[in-house]
Amino acid sequence: MRLLKEQSGQAVVVSAAFMGLIALGFLALAVDAGSLFREKTMAQGAADAAALAAAEELSAGNSSNEQTVANAIAKLDGFDTTLATNPATVTLTTPSSGDFTGSSYVQAKVSWPIATIFWRAFAGQTATTVSAQAIAGESQSETCVCLESTSGDSLYMDNGAKINSQSCGVIDNSNASNAIVITGSTLNALSVGTVSTTWDNATNISAGGAVNSSNIVKGITSTCNPAMPPVPSYSTCYSDPGGTSTSFTAGPSSASGVICYTSLTLGANGTSDTLKPGTYVINGGYLTFESGANGHSNLGGDGVFFYLAGGASLTIDNGANVNLVAGGATESGGGTAPTVGVYNGYLLYQVSGDTVALTVAGGSTSYMNGALYAPSAQIDLSNGSGSTVTGGVVAKSLNMIGGAILNATSTTNEGSLGLGSAKLVQ
Repeated sequence: MRLLKEQSGQAVVVSAAFMGLIALGFLALAVDAGSLFREKTMAQGAADAAALAAAEELSAGNSSNEQTVANAIAKLDGFDTTLATNPATVTLTTPSSGDFTGSSYVQAKVSWPIATIFWRAFAGQTATTVSAQAIAGESQSETCVCLESTSGDSLYMDNGAKINSQSCGVIDNSNASNAIVITGSTLNALSVGTVSTTWDNATNISAGGAVNSSNIVKGITSTCNPAMPPVPSYSTCYSDPGGTSTSFTAGPSSASGVICYTSLTLGANGTSDTLKPGTYVINGGYLTFESGANGHSNLGGDGVFFYLAGGASLTIDNGANVNLVAGGATESGGGTAPTVGVYNGYLLYQVSGDTVALTVAGGSTSYMNGALYAPSAQIDLSNGSGSTVTGGVVAKSLNMIGGAILNATSTTNEGSLGLGSAKLVQ
């Protein structure tokens, strides 16, 4: 009993030592956790700076210098890639997945092995790698007005015309000094890009005209060249059912269907004609909207797409109040127009190579919502506030007069304009 009594204090010593080791372990873990959190925060800052620096080199056309600049910026943030022992690494890649992919973006990953106390003592690891990544890219502006003429004034605006494209941009492929001429009219755009390096705002804007854009880029090399809609499949082309004093209903049997007319006249002789949803091919003749009954050329027209081929032309007469809405677009009274498959967002396409100008005059209550594509022809928008078109435009040239309004939106892919400045995106 006396022997046991003399050894009873040893348990207290062992317990105290054990508890001390546990306390030291927790203290080491806390120190490591705080250190790793701090280093992780610093690594994220270094990755952000490295990605942004690399993207700036990319937007300036110095892609071969991206890695050197990224390494230098990371070193300034405390991540040195030149150390003899445990150097940091900066890896640059082109993102291949996620919301920001492609050659306009750079992803930077910054890594560095960090010495630890807890992991060295209790797990046998001398260091833990801390890493962070970021993505940066050149500021981009989606294109919603693409003018493909390489010479002359491919955008002409006069007498109160207006383009509103605050969420997207205008690209003009003309290399002429008068590529854009604005007289007493207004161009509001997120961006304006011209191939011409000599286009002069002061010379070509007059009579109270204005270009309101904080991003005007001259001498661009990446011009707009959007993909064109595919050719619809059809066989028989019917003769024009219009031109009489009797109203009629035209169109395919379903919104996904296709019908072909050699010509199509709506609103002739005071008629009120109805267009079913679907795809309309006009082959070789004309697509004409006249004033119709009570100023209405057509009833319906929600979820329609017109494909003009064989030299076909479009004319919307002065006073013709049309209601034309592309598949999937917003209807005049709200709601969404029926879908037309691959042609959703497109309202009209005149095939490449056809040079007959498209004329849109219109009345006081017209509603047109969808992209207009005529890559080889001029589009004329004219005649007062009734000539309001919502959607993108692709044309050889665009001529707007007499208060015509284009509310340009990027409903279809027309490319983008690099604004020459880099920003973090992720």
